Amino acid sequence: MNAQTLQTQTTLYIRQRVRLMVNQYAVHAALPDGSEGELLAFAQQKRMAMREQVTLYTDDTKSVPVLGFKARQVLDLGATYDVTDASGAPIGLFRKDFGKSFLRSTWHLEQPGLGEATGQERSMWVAVLRRLSENLDWLPYHFDFALGGQPAFSVEKQWALRDKYTVRIHHPHLDRRLVIAMAVGLDALQGR
Repeated sequence: MNAQTLQTQTTLYIRQRVRLMVNQYAVHAALPDGSEGELLAFAQQKRMAMREQVTLYTDDTKSVPVLGFKARQVLDLGATYDVTDASGAPIGLFRKDFGKSFLRSTWHLEQPGLGEATGQERSMWVAVLRRLSENLDWLPYHFDFALGGQPAFSVEKQWALRDKYTVRIHHPHLDRRLVIAMAVGLDALQGR
């Protein structure tokens, strides 16, 4: 993942691959025609881990890590996740707003020097329907994040057999690695 090339991206695609004991995510750049481009990162999350941790690699060989996120505590309903680069240096953090998430899931994302972006499920109706039945996991949901009252980025779940997301980044100074971690986290952690 070339940092300069990544930072120019305004649209990303994330596809989930379901395996027996892990969730995997492929993050792709968008080509100018809107189709899926090169693989930027590959993430893997172990299911039923005591402390949530997801590492993103350059590809599915999982030989070169590029970033990751990890919960600060083992059990925490409003857990904070620290996002770090390959060397372990902090990039930022995100956390679920447990109180505001009863009706519509709400997340906060912080990038040093930029402030806090807040994201919430776009549709109240979809949020309520998803809470009424676990059988509606397939229902697409969308998150819109704002920073200083301005659109920062959005994560839109597409209609597909496997979870697939389109991420649109509006704020030019948002670290794309942090956005990728948050988008993967929305899928990996949303049900918790």
